[in-house]
Amino acid sequence: MEKKNKFCQSCGMPMSKDPQGGGTEKDGSKSAKFCHWCYKDGEFLGGDTLDEFRENSRKGMIENGDTNRFMAWLFTRKFIYKNLERWKK
Repeated sequence: MEKKNKFCQSCGMPMSKDPQGGGTEKDGSKSAKFCHWCYKDGEFLGGDTLDEFRENSRKGMIENGDTNRFMAWLFTRKFIYKNLERWKK
């Protein structure tokens, strides 16, 4: 069984904050690496490039009322993503 990560390896959010307990693989099983906002049915959501993903994440946080504009900007700075599996080069 795959080890569960503490943080989503796409957005960096604590996996414990995901109300659905993770995204889903193609076979419907839960992902141990990615949250449900980033990963569904074995595919990534929110954009193909880091810049697209960051902008969509920022907008989503604001539109959903999850946080204010400043905090959304802060949570989507590039340095946050540098060690996450999805964005490592």
